[in-house]
Formats: sequence, structure tokens, C-alpha cells
Amino acid sequence: MDKLKTIVVDDESMSRKLILSCLEGLPEIEVLAECSNGREAVTTVMELEPDLMFLDISMPGLNGFDVIKKIQPELLPMVIFCTAFERYALDAFDVHAVDYIVKPLDEQRLQLAVKRAMARFHEEQYLGENKASLLGAIDSITTNVTEHEQVQGDPGLSTASVEPVRKITIKDRDTIKLVKVDTIAWVDAAGDYMCVHAEGETHIMRCTMKQLLNDLDDTAFKQVHRSTIVNLNCIEEVIPHTKGEYYLRVDNGERIKVSRKYRGAIKTFLASMNRP
Repeated sequence: MDKLKTIVVDDESMSRKLILSCLEGLPEIEVLAECSNGREAVTTVMELEPDLMFLDISMPGLNGFDVIKKIQPELLPMVIFCTAFERYALDAFDVHAVDYIVKPLDEQRLQLAVKRAMARFHEEQYLGENKASLLGAIDSITTNVTEHEQVQGDPGLSTASVEPVRKITIKDRDTIKLVKVDTIAWVDAAGDYMCVHAEGETHIMRCTMKQLLNDLDDTAFKQVHRSTIVNLNCIEEVIPHTKGEYYLRVDNGERIKVSRKYRGAIKTFLASMNRP
């Protein structure tokens, strides 16, 4: 039988222990790790690449929604949300998340969630669409994601004659945030959503990778994974990984995984650093 490689994320020790106790002995589950906060969860997902994550929503620092936003789409596992706040239990999760469990935890309810996860695991179409679906659910709940507006030049000018934008505008509820392009450390695409990571914050905008790339300097922003772009100017450390892959540490302290397919961009970048 296939086993789902699983991690449990909750800031409350007793909640983690209860979930782990309920998972014990389930033939479908192989627990890899437990995490006490959101930052641990992001790091653990990158290192262990689990299939399934039990994720608390309400946590100090990075909450459960923030964790989703900070994980590259290709590495994001299936998610079962756990929380004590029923106000989050909306119909959106029935579609976008594997399941949703309201605390106090019920063992039978958890086992049902595991069965749903196993069924999803064998649905090929679900893989790769995970983050886009979850961002859609978060959008439905928080109403933070709206249509974005780009800073545009004179509409009479051709695209070739317009200088690359220095800022992008991102709508957030009733405000418009101006994000300096040179502060963007990395970007990951999930369907029609873009997660723009700048100065330790993650901004969500509605557009495609192609649309955003048109407004970014292609000498600085390079693709390093199927849905991930990095600002070469923000790289502080390149860490070799197994099978020809790399990890990048950018200046906001976050780590990004580089796939073998796109490692050429990083090799070229490193070579340029050694030139006199």
C-alpha cells in the first residue's frame, strides 16, 4: 500500500500530540516530522517534500495561510486544515483543500480526512494545481485578492520603447500597494495567482507569469523552477543539493529550490561572479 509522507504543523503541543496519536497505526500514513510554527513548516516541506500536511490556521508569526503562500507550488503537499475557529470553516475548503477539521479533534473525522487525502493522491490532475486551488480558497475567505493593476507607460508607445517598470501595483482590499521591483526577491506562480515575495512579505496578485515577466528585467529575474522566478541580485548563498539541484538563500532569509532543468541560469550567474 502507498503511504502518504506526512508532517503535522501546530503551535500547540497538545494538539500536535493528539493528531500524532490519531495517526499512529494508520497504514496509509508515514509521519516524517512535526512543526511548532509556520517557519519550521516551510523549511520542513522544502527539505522532506511530504505528500500531506496537517496545518493549523491560527499560529503566531506565519499563520497557516502564510505558510501556503511561501511554499513553491511544486513542493506544496496536500493540506488538511485544522483549527479551533469555526468561522474559517467555509464551503471553499470542501473544494480546494483535501479536508477541514474543526478542533477539538475527532478521531473518526481525522480518519475520514486521511481517506480523502489518499483518494486525492491518486488523482493526477490534482497534482500541480494544489497551490492555485488553495489560494483560490484563501481568496474567497479573506477577499484580499483582486484584479491587479500594472504601472503602465504612455498607451501610445510600443512595448519595446517602454522602460521596465520600477514598481508594480497590487490591490489589497481597499488599498493599492506599490512594490518596488528591485525589492522583489522571488516570485512563484500558481494558476492565475502570483505570490510576490518582497522584503519579507508575500503579496498576492491576479495575473499570469507571462504577464508579470513582461514587466520585469529579464537580466535580473530568472526562472529556477517550473513556476518559480528569482531575482539574481537578491541571492546571498547558493547551496548545492542532491541530483544536480540547488537551494538559494535570498536576502530575506528564505530558501528557494532550483530544479535540474533550470540550474543553467544559476551556473551562469556563479560564473559571472568570478569574472574579473
